[in-house]
Amino acid sequence: MSEKGATRIALEYWATRSLLAALAALPRPLAVCSGACLGLAAYHLARRLRRTGERNLELAFPTSDRKARQQTLRRTFINLGRQLGEFSQFFRATPERLRCYVDLVGREHFERAREQGRGVIFLTAHLGAWELLSFAGAAFGIPQHVIVRRIDNARIEALVESVRTRFGNRIIDKRSAARRALRVLQQGGTLGVLADLNTQPHEGVFVPFFGRLACTTTGVATLALRTGAAVLLAYAVWEEREKRYVIRIEPPLELIRTGDFERDVTTNTAHFTALIEDLIRRYPDQWLWIHRRWHTRPPGEPDLYATPAVAAFVARASH
Repeated sequence: MSEKGATRIALEYWATRSLLAALAALPRPLAVCSGACLGLAAYHLARRLRRTGERNLELAFPTSDRKARQQTLRRTFINLGRQLGEFSQFFRATPERLRCYVDLVGREHFERAREQGRGVIFLTAHLGAWELLSFAGAAFGIPQHVIVRRIDNARIEALVESVRTRFGNRIIDKRSAARRALRVLQQGGTLGVLADLNTQPHEGVFVPFFGRLACTTTGVATLALRTGAAVLLAYAVWEEREKRYVIRIEPPLELIRTGDFERDVTTNTAHFTALIEDLIRRYPDQWLWIHRRWHTRPPGEPDLYATPAVAAFVARASH
């Protein structure tokens, strides 16, 4: 590693650690409020991310008023900042403290699924407080192996992982997840999978998402079909009316099995994606709109994120 690279890693690490430490020193309500303010500042300053969010909302809700879409995106940034504030509190959180502002609904569905002994897959998304979902779930007695894409900065990754695993969770690197995830389920364990981000064609299939084809991971369907593991939709959202986070675990999903494995993988992946879309429609300001969900396109389809000038150039070049 070059000296410049090492310096950058160190600076990123200390900036991240200092920010989290500053928020962690505050009472939780103030930390969350401060995080929300940081999110609002990011909305105004992070123009590239804001453009991505605006484009995604335009693709998902083409008939909605532009002002309404902007308000949704603004609340999305605030929600992300709020999650930063919440995460800072995980360093000293206890199960008792978490129960003061987090409810767990549907635990009985998990318990019944676990009793079958074939493993449990929590199907979830970057919705609401997804870090709280696994963290508080473990604190309440439901630890899991979580598949994640590791942060490029190894020092920051180590810091974040030390928090995520405080109550017994284990992290599985997405780049080498297949064998380990299979082993976890074969041993009757619990696996958490975020299944709502763009992926590459060799890792997924194209299924409908807000009326457009989106390349989606086949991991959940493949693992469930091969192991017989139960798939349960699980998510943690902020309920404004109750002023609390609610973790919901839904009943096991019925898998479609026709005997044609590849078709069954695609069909079940489409079903899972439709369920996630329904959640996003219910909580539109709590989803990760700043991710290029429709970046990978089927062969021959144009880039949905290209600027008008670039799109026009590509169109002329293809004729």
